[in-house]
Amino acid sequence: MTLDAVRLEAGALRLELAPEIGASIQHFSWHAGEQRVHILRNGDRAGGVLDASSFPLVPFVNRIRGGRFTFRDREVVLAPNMTGDPSPLHGQGWLRPWSVDRVDGSRAVLSFHHEAAEWPWTYAAEQAFSLDGEGLSIRLTCRNLDTAPMPCGLGQHPYFPCGAQTRLATKVTSVWTIDADVLPVANVPADGAFDLADRRVCGQGLDHGFGGWGGEVALRDPAWPCDLRLSSPDARFFQLYSPVEGGIFVAEPVTHANAALNAPEAEWAELGLEVLEPGETMHLDMRLDVVPK
Repeated sequence: MTLDAVRLEAGALRLELAPEIGASIQHFSWHAGEQRVHILRNGDRAGGVLDASSFPLVPFVNRIRGGRFTFRDREVVLAPNMTGDPSPLHGQGWLRPWSVDRVDGSRAVLSFHHEAAEWPWTYAAEQAFSLDGEGLSIRLTCRNLDTAPMPCGLGQHPYFPCGAQTRLATKVTSVWTIDADVLPVANVPADGAFDLADRRVCGQGLDHGFGGWGGEVALRDPAWPCDLRLSSPDARFFQLYSPVEGGIFVAEPVTHANAALNAPEAEWAELGLEVLEPGETMHLDMRLDVVPK
């Protein structure tokens, strides 16, 4: 099929996907008569994936320190993949076109094939989108097509619009402090400035990974016509980006901690990384429920 925009509808909800821009979401909105409200930020197809509403993270999430890690006596070296950041991040899927496999009104399946290269394992990724009258479900899948074991992690990177009264509430137990390169330094209790139990989320100067995540986030704002609930039962970790300048924040369900690939393999299970044997698959489900007030 072509790589034109894919549009899905269900009830008052509309979803637009851009297969050629990392299988990203460009628009996810709620409609009532002439009123249109962007649930995720309004994506701009001409601006590239970093201007999208959301994009997938596969086969790793967030950063690899210096672009180097070792796995079973094999040194892997990856070049930076985002301007201004010396550490590659988020894998390959967000920067490549995906194929459109199926579209059926309120459902779509997009896929991506990576042939072993700088990332030295062949794998296949798939995103299955399902829209209904109450929200959006996404299943992100990665299958190891290589002849050797492959480390793997998955995530989603949704951007939300925000203002002074936007609030976030979720359960986390720990947070990694970060250095100037947004890489983890120390794991500490998630209290004080890192307490996410119920707080204003816009303009907080956060770009941190959290552990002990409860798997659900409640989002609300008195100016929104809907409350939101993001859930991901497969993700044990949560990444929150809330730039000082405000306007947007990112709430990422992720299966492993930032820079986990730089840790010794003996620590990978604790940090959420999986090792896929040839032919094995892992998946990440994310659900975004939209609850009109």
